[in-house]
Amino acid sequence: MYPMRVMIPALVLALMPFSSHAQEASELTLVKRIFAELQPLSIKKNREYCGYIGLNADGKLTMSPAKRGRKGTCEPSDPDMLEVVIASYHTHGAYSSNYVNELPSTEDVEGDEAEGIDGWVATPGGRLWYIDTGDMVISQVCGLGCLPSDPDFIEGDTGAVEKSYHYKELVQKLEEVSG
Repeated sequence: MYPMRVMIPALVLALMPFSSHAQEASELTLVKRIFAELQPLSIKKNREYCGYIGLNADGKLTMSPAKRGRKGTCEPSDPDMLEVVIASYHTHGAYSSNYVNELPSTEDVEGDEAEGIDGWVATPGGRLWYIDTGDMVISQVCGLGCLPSDPDFIEGDTGAVEKSYHYKELVQKLEEVSG
């Protein structure tokens, strides 16, 4: 668990200009920049990379340094340089037919929900997902190839990928594909 100073107080949330789907331009611009830099490395090394997005002491939107994780998992470092944490971010590494890596996992959603933040996920196919833990809705912000993608990625190996899922629908989809 992280220090309380990184959790978003309800009053701050009410005053922040972010929409319920976090499409606020500066956050989305930052997220795309993060993943433009991290995706090629994540794919090459076949490791997840993760961190946090938030506000620094000057109220400027910024990111914590990315931490290198392992295949299929990444636990970001304590974002001590952020005064308020808004969201997590992480990549899913290189394409593998052994993983359902074109969708955020239930662990991705549950981890963000437990921390009281939203999340951003980049997939090997170049999709960008937003996890809204307030509504428990996972939305595809942009589809295949909108971020750098793995040249070995095989489209469709997990079946149709919807534009959004409610958490329960995501659980069902992951069970169908894995099962």
